[in-house]
Amino acid sequence: MVVIDSTNLLLLLRPGTRVPNGADGAPIIRPRDRIQYLVHRLSQDKSKIIIPTPALSEALVTAGPEASQKIVEDLQKYAVFAIEPFDIRAAVEAAAMLRTALANGNKRGNSKAPWQKVKVDRQIVAIARVHGATEIYSDDGDVATLGALAKIKVISLSDLPLPPEKAQLSLELEPAADSLPDQ
Repeated sequence: MVVIDSTNLLLLLRPGTRVPNGADGAPIIRPRDRIQYLVHRLSQDKSKIIIPTPALSEALVTAGPEASQKIVEDLQKYAVFAIEPFDIRAAVEAAAMLRTALANGNKRGNSKAPWQKVKVDRQIVAIARVHGATEIYSDDGDVATLGALAKIKVISLSDLPLPPEKAQLSLELEPAADSLPDQ
């Protein structure tokens, strides 16, 4: 199982979504192709992509009520997606993560983000952890920091492979004028 965050979810839902630059500061080439190929591969492998409800909420902010309902219904049609809530198990996990951060002297867990953002990011990572996710697909540095503390690999959009090109090019050649059959 893997988790995707709101930015990657938005790329699936709305093609015009602004994409963060890669770690090197350069624009990410074909970001939507990358996330679609990830979904395709995971679907082929019969794997699950967890969409944490806090990430879903972030993705639905600008959609409006009717569009939000349709998006949720559409996501639920695909076996590859599992929308998972911040439930009791995740709350217990998030509390344990916060206790550890407090014991280490920094409730934000080395994040510089505002406290409310840290809490939401921690919820996303807690949901990933209680569902046994091995990877989180995110370009959010705070999610990456919290994911690393939770021993979950965080993969950025720029690290996702592009889909392979067609194995064979299709050639559309026109016959030479002198090679036309006699009529």
